[in-house]
Amino acid sequence: MKATKGYSVKIFRAAPLNWHYISEIHIGLIDGIFCKHLRKKLGFHRQMFDDDFARLFRSNNRRSGSLFNIKSNDEAVVQKLLGNAETHSKDEKIRELVEEIAQLLIWLGRAYYFVYDNTEQEKVHLTSINSGGVARIFGKHIQWVPKRTEKRWDQDDEELSREIRILDGAKVIRFDMPRSIKSMLSAQNKTLALIDKYHFKATDFQSHATHENPTPTNHFDFGVWNDTQETAFYRATISTGWNGRKYDSLKRSDFFDCHRLIRFRRNQLLLRDDILNQLSVELSRIGKGYTAGFSVEISGTEKLPSVAHLDELAVRLDREQVGFNEVIDYFYKG
Repeated sequence: MKATKGYSVKIFRAAPLNWHYISEIHIGLIDGIFCKHLRKKLGFHRQMFDDDFARLFRSNNRRSGSLFNIKSNDEAVVQKLLGNAETHSKDEKIRELVEEIAQLLIWLGRAYYFVYDNTEQEKVHLTSINSGGVARIFGKHIQWVPKRTEKRWDQDDEELSREIRILDGAKVIRFDMPRSIKSMLSAQNKTLALIDKYHFKATDFQSHATHENPTPTNHFDFGVWNDTQETAFYRATISTGWNGRKYDSLKRSDFFDCHRLIRFRRNQLLLRDDILNQLSVELSRIGKGYTAGFSVEISGTEKLPSVAHLDELAVRLDREQVGFNEVIDYFYKG
């Protein structure tokens, strides 16, 4: 069919297309409405923050006990949904899935997964489906696929038109960034984008040597420039507590750094717990397709750091009842 002049679009029911295997994508004006993430470029600080914030689990020691409590009324369905993971690897499966979801939420604000059934092995696979091209319209989940070129070594390349794939809603899983964190990151990212835009512009204010004046006097104060950028950075990151991987500034006290560590870790744990809650709800919904009345609840064990303990540390830090080493050690726990 013709969606608009010059834009041929095929509409059909199908499983989602994994764009990782597309050789070449052609992004037009209309594609940008659905696939904004393909044009999205992250600056220096934004990329660094996204990497740091998505690192929800710190410790590499997986032998000290289970990281997650899994409560369900049907263990067989749990095994199926987790890809028949053995008992000792369920923790790793959930940990990797939660961090992957976090990365997508931080980048796009929403993450879509699709449930693929493997009838031969009697298990399912939860696969990310390029959330930037997926939308819910009139109660239906669709995937917008831009024009693309499939390159083949044994035959001519094939030019494929745009597609709107109507997905099976019973197999689509959606995760959303919590509103409070989404609002926090939106405000921070606006300032980080400006800082990144002008981060290396200081040299533009430096006087250039000429034939008439080979050694020009430079009246630009780089110290003031750097202080201004640093002030803007710390004001932008008050809510998240991110320190920008700056550990050696003489302008900051240990007390300042510890409060920032607590705030940053607390936001991470709020995101972690929210993802676990959404994962429990979505797996319970998907599991009902295999067993009526199925439910599962996934939560962190005492082996993982908690928001409650961080709040306690913050209070004790204000009262000078806790040392900096205890705060730092807890920051890197789990």
